[in-house]
Amino acid sequence: MTDRTAIAVETDRLPPVLPGVVAAAVASLPPRLHRRLDATVERVAGVPVAPAEGGVSVDCGPEALVTLTPGPTGAVTDPEQARCSCLLTPRCLHRTAVLVACPVADQATHPASTVVAPSRSEGTGRSGKNGRAGKAADADGTSAGRGAAPTKAQRAAAGALWRAAAAVLAAGVPAAGAVAQAELLRAAHSARLAGLPRAESAALRTVRGLRAHRGRQNGHRLAELVEVLHDLLYVAGRLAAGDPDPALVGTLRRAYQPDGTLEVYGVCREPVISATGYAGVVTHLVAADGRRLSFGDVKPGGPDRARDCARAVTEMGAVAVNHAVLARGGLRITGTTVSPDGRLGAGKGVRATPLTGTDWSTGALADLFARPLAEVVTAQLAADDPEDPARAGTALVGGDLLVVGAVGDQVLARELAPADPAGGDRAPVPDGPLIRLVPVNSHPALSHVANLRRLASRPGLRIRVIGRLDPDRTSTLRPLAVGAVPGATATLRLPEEWHGRADLGYDQIQGGHLPPRDPAATTEPVLAVDADAVAESPLWRVRRLVELAVSGGRRAVAEAARGERAGLAGPLRRAGFTTAAAVAAALADESDRRGRDTFGRLTDPDPDRYAWAWLAATAHLAATERELIRSSWTAPPAG
Repeated sequence: MTDRTAIAVETDRLPPVLPGVVAAAVASLPPRLHRRLDATVERVAGVPVAPAEGGVSVDCGPEALVTLTPGPTGAVTDPEQARCSCLLTPRCLHRTAVLVACPVADQATHPASTVVAPSRSEGTGRSGKNGRAGKAADADGTSAGRGAAPTKAQRAAAGALWRAAAAVLAAGVPAAGAVAQAELLRAAHSARLAGLPRAESAALRTVRGLRAHRGRQNGHRLAELVEVLHDLLYVAGRLAAGDPDPALVGTLRRAYQPDGTLEVYGVCREPVISATGYAGVVTHLVAADGRRLSFGDVKPGGPDRARDCARAVTEMGAVAVNHAVLARGGLRITGTTVSPDGRLGAGKGVRATPLTGTDWSTGALADLFARPLAEVVTAQLAADDPEDPARAGTALVGGDLLVVGAVGDQVLARELAPADPAGGDRAPVPDGPLIRLVPVNSHPALSHVANLRRLASRPGLRIRVIGRLDPDRTSTLRPLAVGAVPGATATLRLPEEWHGRADLGYDQIQGGHLPPRDPAATTEPVLAVDADAVAESPLWRVRRLVELAVSGGRRAVAEAARGERAGLAGPLRRAGFTTAAAVAAALADESDRRGRDTFGRLTDPDPDRYAWAWLAATAHLAATERELIRSSWTAPPAG
């Protein structure tokens, strides 16, 4: 199937559009139409998309039919690929509104056929295909001049990003409409030309977050928008100031690279249901050399596709791979290609032969359970990915646990101590934390919730768990798969064809898979459950303030601070969070600060000082919460 054929299939949705194309369209729109743009975008978003020759069309009213003809990559990468039938085109409201309503494309996936200039006055937009963007990267895809101070062009691009992001923060989500988003997209385009991939990525994620929050999309969380806006302001502010840290520049995304011959072993399957309309399955793998890899089948779709992919067959080169078989077996792959983040490619030159199924207690898979959870969690929370800081703490972790009870949809467990040379069932770690297991996804099409309830019904059950750390809760894991603990008597009794583990999203644990009930096993009283140090601390006051700044803007923070200024810093100081009290008070003071000109008239407040105050409060809050979460895995429970 060619790329053009693939485009013709997707005629019921708007194609993605490059940031530069959207920014140029908004910049060319007459200022008198800016006030009508947001309302027009909302109206256009509700109009059905119709197929057209080579693309799609949107009926925007009498004599106004907007036609989009995506390029070979499936995205609109050139202004000429968006046309309107009205007399004012291309500087018309219809064409601009449709482009703004389209998803934002990633230029690493959808390269432009021509370089789009966001505005006539912006010199960086005139670079050719081999302009600054090409000069800013080495052949291996990393940024040039590592450790050197940012160039003049990079500082200018970072400054434009800072100003656009600070304006969005001061206005708040309700006022961050199409025009404000276009400023961010224009600045992101300039950042790409200047060779600032991390700043560009943060800007695009911010725009997507703003659109999701304004559109009240399911699955979107305000905390995620706060996190990405923080990263954008942090990176742009430090680069604009000339900070030479290479992590601020980031690394350009590189294509799949040849990796010779690999032996990979399946760990588990993970269902994927995305808030952006994608669904499928990802099979996690471990290479013989210990590397964590994955092979996925994620495409546009909903929960039904994620469920149906459980035993789906996906092509890997000339090989048809069944995800259910791969998750419990392995492959010897030749002609392998691997992306920088560990995804296996499926190019035509790939050849693979199956390997016999292995369990979690042998070979490279056993290394997943070789370290104590506290050690693994500490290492993960300390890690930082220069390209995507949000990925810290998302790698798979493994551990052996003892089920002790349940609270709501949470399974309560204790980590098991290392095996005793004398044999017998392993006891819990003395004074270890009470670990919460929460569903990865609660959608009824998946089996996470039902399986966790089944596990919670057997106090004293010993299970081997693969999952992810929950970075927002103390001592909490989100399990993807469970298995039998080697040598334990009260453990899972899974079918032989499952090779000792069950994927919680797909496999259904039955009563026969559990050991007989042990009358001697006791559950810990609910009252004995350790308190969540993050939820119970007064840090929620700071969290509410920084989130209100994003959701409501500067005026909302000022109004809230006037009403409860006395109750903001006091509880924080009494609990020992003196720095949190100071940064929260500074944010509240700055939100209400107004200057006066030489004639005594009130002037617009300085957005830079306010943005730095918000950035300080957000950074301290994130660091404090992360430390509380880390300590919850290492410190003995209080009392």
